[in-house]
Amino acid sequence: MRPPISSSELSKGPVELSEHRGPRVNWRVFVTSSAIILGFSVWAMLLPDQASATMQAAVTWISTNLGWFYVVTITLVILFVLWVALSKEGGVRLGPDHSRPQYNLFTWVAMLFAAGVGIDMLFYSVTGPITQFITPPSATPESAEALQDSVIWTMFHYGVAGWSMYALLGMAMGYFAYRWGMPLSIRAVLYPLLGKRVRGAAGDVIDIFALVGTVFGVATSMGIGVVLLNVGFSWLLGIPEGLALQIALVLVAVIMTVAACASGVDKGIRLISELNLWAAGAMMLYILITGKTAFLLNAMVENIGRFVLTLPERTLKTFAYTDGGSEWMGSWTLFFWAFWLAWGPFVGLFLARISRGRTLREFVIAAITAPVLCDFFIVTIFGNSALRQVLEGNTDFAELAMDSPEHGWYALLEMFPGAPFLIGLATLSGMLFYLTSANSGAMVMANFSSSIPDPSVDGAKWLRIFWAVLTAVLTVSMIVAGGVTTMEHATLIFALPVTIISYLVMASFSKVLRMERAEREGQVRRRRSMAIHGGQTPEKTWRQRLAQLRSYPSKKAVAQFADRVVEPALQEVLNEFNGLGYDAELTSEPNLETGISEHTLLVNMEDHRNFHYQVAAVEAPAPMFGGRSMSRQIDVYYRLEVFTQTGTEGYDLMGLTEQQIINDVLDRYEAHLGFLHYSNEHDYASVLTPVMPTTTGTIPRIPASADDVEPLEEDRPQH
Repeated sequence: MRPPISSSELSKGPVELSEHRGPRVNWRVFVTSSAIILGFSVWAMLLPDQASATMQAAVTWISTNLGWFYVVTITLVILFVLWVALSKEGGVRLGPDHSRPQYNLFTWVAMLFAAGVGIDMLFYSVTGPITQFITPPSATPESAEALQDSVIWTMFHYGVAGWSMYALLGMAMGYFAYRWGMPLSIRAVLYPLLGKRVRGAAGDVIDIFALVGTVFGVATSMGIGVVLLNVGFSWLLGIPEGLALQIALVLVAVIMTVAACASGVDKGIRLISELNLWAAGAMMLYILITGKTAFLLNAMVENIGRFVLTLPERTLKTFAYTDGGSEWMGSWTLFFWAFWLAWGPFVGLFLARISRGRTLREFVIAAITAPVLCDFFIVTIFGNSALRQVLEGNTDFAELAMDSPEHGWYALLEMFPGAPFLIGLATLSGMLFYLTSANSGAMVMANFSSSIPDPSVDGAKWLRIFWAVLTAVLTVSMIVAGGVTTMEHATLIFALPVTIISYLVMASFSKVLRMERAEREGQVRRRRSMAIHGGQTPEKTWRQRLAQLRSYPSKKAVAQFADRVVEPALQEVLNEFNGLGYDAELTSEPNLETGISEHTLLVNMEDHRNFHYQVAAVEAPAPMFGGRSMSRQIDVYYRLEVFTQTGTEGYDLMGLTEQQIINDVLDRYEAHLGFLHYSNEHDYASVLTPVMPTTTGTIPRIPASADDVEPLEEDRPQH
């Protein structure tokens, strides 16, 4: 089915967020964020010892005094996204009610996985389990309890918590962008709380925090990736390891990222995402088949079961009664929570960008299950393979994995048959992880440093190139200042402001979800007329009504009905509204694609949401059921559907009388008044009061598969 109008046309965001329709650089955010990052980079490169010591002191203070805050924040985020998914509002779409996903399930999950998982997961998949087995946080070292928990801790750190943060920011940004036509940004998400202030200094501060946290999160992942790939390319090509090779890898990544950014989301990120998933899958399958298959599968099942059973306890665990607990938390759980928080705005925006048309429930469940299961598969395969070596007495390997995780990872790969092939495949997979993060990160950073009212548009290409280069500079500076440890410390420090943003997002989003509930309750409260069921005094006999159900009107018939029946009915309602003192208007404009006039009745509700009743033709495939042989002669037919602010109401006006259409308008108007009354009773009325301009234009047909999707920059309505 081809919807006639887009979400941004159906419902514009508040005018103060939509004054400039074209993308433009937000110089305050751009300059301030660039100065912070460049200043830190110069400091870390010129005074590496001082930078390392200062960050170490800051991390120690945060771990000791604010560890509980990170833990509580992540716990609340998990509970919030689960509440959204399981609530009645979980059926709300990221877009108008008639919108449908642009990508098929496999492509969408691949992009979810590739954008939210960096090469750092490969880095920690070996050193994490071995470290938790030999030096556990609370259990006896190398005991059965430590062995059972060793892989679980890494699964926990790469599990539901982080993806819940991604889901929170992604669904919030996607909701406001695609359902209400607001910019795809965090500042727009906070409009219900801050109002017009999101356009000023308050909004800039939010974007600066999100942007700086994103840059440090991506730079940390890139830095870890460079350290890991440094070993891989040295093994494959015989190039000496060291800073020179690491810098060369950073430069190669920048060049490839620039090329991918220039090709756009569909051509660049989508291709890398799918290659990434296939390469990672092939690597895991090879290790599973050539390794201890039965042991790995048994361990995986047990690991997942133990993870599920202990998740609540681990989520709130702070090791307050354990000696050295704060140090362990700072090195592991708090670092990972900070890492997820720093990546939250970046991955959240990207996930929102590719998830238009998904329901909130579908979005949340997919985000916290499909990629998490992929993470578990990688962690358990690598982690249990490494632990098997330790249990068999390979202490040299255990020490190497703890002291030099990058060498430990490749040392494990050397133990499998066909090591050169496996190491080449693993290095390719790692490079794809690396490129996906850098590529997606450059696009998101450009968006955060721009004012882009149209959610289908990205920041300027030169901005993407700039951020790719600056992120590379930051990566090199942190490598010079102390390597992986310095990156971990910087992430923990700069992620702290993002925790505040997460609380604001939850408060704002819960407010608009209550508004959605108010709209639904308003419809329940309305006095139902009999408009769409034939009116109170139906003019058709049941035989005539049955014949109407077998009718599939042509474009000409629908156009005539719209002009001869629908428009007079709406004009009569308009005259009555105006006669009673309402501020109402009726507009009629031809659809650019079908040529059939679209009639829109708009009633101004002053400070509240306007009443919007639009009748537009929708092209639909002719069904083959019901014994209707004539339908085989045509491929499509046309329906006259009613559209309100949130999309189509799903029924056809064809065949109704003028009186029945008038009754339907009043039916919708009563539902709207019910929503406003319910909103006033519960103080939700002022959450969003969007401007409703005349709608024109079309949106592309929803494709049958992702292969039919046009590039997103070309996928927006023409005005």
